[in-house]
Amino acid sequence: MLSPLDHLTQLLGKLPGLGPRSARRVVLFLLKKRESLMLPLIAALRDVADSVQACSVCGNWDVQSPCTVCRDVSRDSSTICVVEDVADLWALERSRAFKGRYHVLGGTLSALGGVRPSDLHIDDLLTRVRDDDVQEVILALSVTVEGQTTAHYVSERLASLGVSITRLAHGLPVGGELDYLDDGTLTAALQARRKAE
Repeated sequence: MLSPLDHLTQLLGKLPGLGPRSARRVVLFLLKKRESLMLPLIAALRDVADSVQACSVCGNWDVQSPCTVCRDVSRDSSTICVVEDVADLWALERSRAFKGRYHVLGGTLSALGGVRPSDLHIDDLLTRVRDDDVQEVILALSVTVEGQTTAHYVSERLASLGVSITRLAHGLPVGGELDYLDDGTLTAALQARRKAE
């Protein structure tokens, strides 16, 4: 059986960007800052675990459903921006360049990873487009093989619904992921979007 220190180190080591050695350093740092950091962090983690949920409309994370973005009546409901995951939605929101609605797919298609269309929220997107008088769907998916495959599949599924389908354009490097791009690059990509092929 693992000691509490080893168990915490093992769990932290599963986080993105943290290996076993980095996780050990984090544990030691937290122990030194028990009152000022560790205990507030525990409370914050518990609060997030208890109160945050996926939005029933778009898939964003929030303390309420529908989320703050979906409930904002000033947003353009005729345009939906489709993203892979919530990190991409947050990146686009950070840029303040998009004033429409979002739809989180929950990943990308991957034959090797075993991710099929039924594993993603594609049918929910089609329902929203049909029911909510959507005029444009922006496919803001990463410029990776999986992202491009997913964009092509979603475009084909949307084709019969008579909606304009656009893609992000300049500024996105091939192989790039939205969450790692700066605000200016995201703004340029949104403003220069083009028709999906």
